[in-house]
Amino acid sequence: MLQALSLGAVLYGLWLLLSGHYQPLLLGLGVASTVVVVLIARRMDLIDREGHPVHLSGRFLLYIPWLLWEIVKANIDIARVIVRPKMAIGPTVLRLKGTQKSELGHVIYANSITLTPGTVTIGLEEGVLSVHALTREAAEGLISGDMDRRVTAVEGAADGRGEHGA
Repeated sequence: MLQALSLGAVLYGLWLLLSGHYQPLLLGLGVASTVVVVLIARRMDLIDREGHPVHLSGRFLLYIPWLLWEIVKANIDIARVIVRPKMAIGPTVLRLKGTQKSELGHVIYANSITLTPGTVTIGLEEGVLSVHALTREAAEGLISGDMDRRVTAVEGAADGRGEHGA
């Protein structure tokens, strides 16, 4: 139910932003259309913990600033590599085992790696990520496991609900 309410709020907010109309009749029609879409999505069984992960919201909001800072630092590192007369690149492919318990956790980890310049997740199979790193420093950053630990904390493996929740 929480996922359905959250989905409705997100859809209505998006509707408000895209429509730009704030007359009472149109606001009411927006609410009605949002309710219909959420009811259809519930009937089709499309609303679940992984499709709309409300349970991650608080922890994810703490993770985003850290990820943004990592993206900024990686951008600066890659810019330095590009500007140098002799590019000091050392491309390598790593295989990393994520400590996340759910597919959603693995996807968040893989996407976080790809968002960070100089690294791209090229495969994810059964919790093992294949990652291309442009420089040795980028590869060492991943091997340190800091991002993996932070994504596992976002996932909240200790919430007692198992892989798919209750």
